Amino acid sequence: MREGETAWRSYLGGLSDGDLSSYCNYANSKGEAWKNSMTDILTHVGLHSSYHRGQIALEIRRSGSDPAYTDYIHAMRQGFLE
Repeated sequence: MREGETAWRSYLGGLSDGDLSSYCNYANSKGEAWKNSMTDILTHVGLHSSYHRGQIALEIRRSGSDPAYTDYIHAMRQGFLE
């Protein structure tokens, strides 16, 4: 198992329902103060890379090329991921 995956499994495995419903105060990259639930933050972490893959694919298409096929299920079915 990769180091990052191991760390995530360890972290998530230690969270209780109470931890997931707790709130976290933080500042974003613009320095703006925010407060969100841990559930919302973890959902964002899981989904945010899709947003950036879409941005990259759009820029590659605009440059006249075809972007890589980055579908997760396809990668699993083809054995590209463990």
